[in-house]
Amino acid sequence: MRQVLQSLADGRTILAEVPAGAAARGGVLVRTTRSLISSGTERMLVDFGRAGWIDKARQQPEKVRQVLDKVRTDGVLPTLDAVRDKLDQMMPLGYCNVGRVAEVGADVRGFAVGDRVVSNGPHAEFVAVPRNLCARIPDEVADDEAVFTVLGAIALQGVRLTVPTLGERFVVTGLGLLGLLSVQLLRANGCRVLGIDPDPTKTELARRFGADVVALERGEDPLAVADAFSDGAGVDGVLITASTRSNDPVSQGARMCRQRGRIVLVGVTGLELDRSDFYQKELSFQVSCSYGPGRYDPQYEEAGTDYPLGFVRWTEQRNFQAVLEMLHARALDVRPLVTHHFAFDAAPAAYELLATQSQPHLGILLEYPAQSSSSAAARTVAYDRERTHAAADAEPGIAVIGAGNYALRTLIPAFAASHVRLQGIASGGGVSAAHSARKFGFARATTDSDSLIDASDVDIVVIATRHDSHAHFVLRALQAGKHVFVEKPLAVTAHEVDSIADAWSACAPIGQRPQIMVGYNRRFAPQVVRMQSLLAGVRGAKSFIVTVNAPALPASHWMQDPRVGGGRIIGECCHFVDLLRFFAGHAIVDARAQALAVGSGAPRDTVAITLSFADGSWGTIHYLATGHASFPKERIEVFCAGRILQLDNFRRLRAYGWPGFKSMRLLRQDKGQRACVRAFIDAVRNGASAPIPLEELLEVARVTIALGEAVRG
Repeated sequence: MRQVLQSLADGRTILAEVPAGAAARGGVLVRTTRSLISSGTERMLVDFGRAGWIDKARQQPEKVRQVLDKVRTDGVLPTLDAVRDKLDQMMPLGYCNVGRVAEVGADVRGFAVGDRVVSNGPHAEFVAVPRNLCARIPDEVADDEAVFTVLGAIALQGVRLTVPTLGERFVVTGLGLLGLLSVQLLRANGCRVLGIDPDPTKTELARRFGADVVALERGEDPLAVADAFSDGAGVDGVLITASTRSNDPVSQGARMCRQRGRIVLVGVTGLELDRSDFYQKELSFQVSCSYGPGRYDPQYEEAGTDYPLGFVRWTEQRNFQAVLEMLHARALDVRPLVTHHFAFDAAPAAYELLATQSQPHLGILLEYPAQSSSSAAARTVAYDRERTHAAADAEPGIAVIGAGNYALRTLIPAFAASHVRLQGIASGGGVSAAHSARKFGFARATTDSDSLIDASDVDIVVIATRHDSHAHFVLRALQAGKHVFVEKPLAVTAHEVDSIADAWSACAPIGQRPQIMVGYNRRFAPQVVRMQSLLAGVRGAKSFIVTVNAPALPASHWMQDPRVGGGRIIGECCHFVDLLRFFAGHAIVDARAQALAVGSGAPRDTVAITLSFADGSWGTIHYLATGHASFPKERIEVFCAGRILQLDNFRRLRAYGWPGFKSMRLLRQDKGQRACVRAFIDAVRNGASAPIPLEELLEVARVTIALGEAVRG
């Protein structure tokens, strides 16, 4: 299928061929008939893409701080690589979609194939959306009207936060699509409205919808007009739907308001507020969050868990339904807002109009073909390969499941450098898989991971998905007789570990069984390899101390969810359990963990772990999410035989008391990712023993899972 994508690097807008998705559990697949270009939000994205590096930095100062922190800890070159990789990605555009349901996933009620629905799907021929992010369209509401539903829900949520009552007087600042929808919604609530915008065409539309307006083109003073509009008492509230870096809309709104008036920001403005503007009047100020309650809550949006009606009257989906009902009742008129129609094939031209402002515009609609071609719904797209790294036909063929940041920046380049055949890559939405396929030269991109695992030209399955799916894909690959490289962790439950062990044992006779490799790359880092060679000459027990200065993650992050990420101990600390197992060279005989006391509901991710080994060695892992970013992320220390080794952030290794060795410093950080992949590929090529014995992988998985469960209580 085709989808509208934008380059973050240069702002190019293209129609790209990407694999179509499927109706996931709890979701539907929709064949698009219309989509609306949001002239406010999407123009901001296009402008950001077309901006130079300096302007990009000015627009996102918080990202600049993150970059500077990364430079201090990881160095300049890795940071530049990370920024380039981020800007190299293609971003889907659009979030106002209308179409007909083509597939219904499991556990979905209320939708059937053929239903006309609205959703927040992007500009694409087919969109896969969760059930709580779509709503059925009444028969009497045309596609050209229904396509405004999502924008209408954004405006409606802002209006709800102002708590309008019959007869109140409001100002709407910014009369783009959101502003003009807000004017109508406030009027429907029985309010008088004053609209402000520098464009006289937009103020005239607001006047048609029943608003008074400020004629800025004639030099009218908004404060004076608002004073007259409110009979000198001040307006009851201000809804800001403008998009500007200026602080003026908020400051101006505060001066317009009456005592205890309220200001709600739906758009984007500067937020350097003057306390005195708010203090004397006791004004309230609130930022509205998109479509309403449920937004950015994965349990609502992804898992489909609805909020009880008696406690949360208006959710995202219920706001969609409310807008559709108003369109049906003709209480909301969006027909005057449509200024341009473009065929979907001409989408890049529509974005050129948006970027250059060559014509006045408001609602820009994309119209999709009435009948989609048979290839439009194809879940796999093949590409003509122009490979940077050519590989012989005899080399192993790999399939990558998952195309997130780690796969894109680290794993795939490592496999490409090992000269394997890049046969296919899969992702849930298809966009990241298509981008990776073009960038690295994969033969095909798909949203059907099973087809890759079962393909005859695939020898190795590389798993780089979220943690809760790792065991599932490992088992599928083993059933297909494929070698497996899985990004840590191997699994998130003890039952999954046992299932993998049983499946591997049942695969084939010893010597013919597929290899399983977990991406414990730190074992293969050059400085760790040097440390191990030094330790090999030391007899007796050793002491290991690992200090991990982990960045804080909110409790809502997927990594913190035990069902999805396993928690940070299972999902991340497994790296360091494996590393100490490698240094000790003996089995773990005891493992204990103690979490820092935290408040109720806070993640238990600041933990002290103690490991004891069969040879009498012991190690501690201090996994700390309470530190500062300027300190090294990882410090590894070894004490033994009157000597010390200290490794900081995989860049500088210092030795104390080691004859003939003092230090080893690298120009850039090397955590061993490429060496790890290379060792695995060489073992597969040569039929050699696995770089990490399966028994150790299972041991580390079981120990780490037990530690994670102990910490959670």
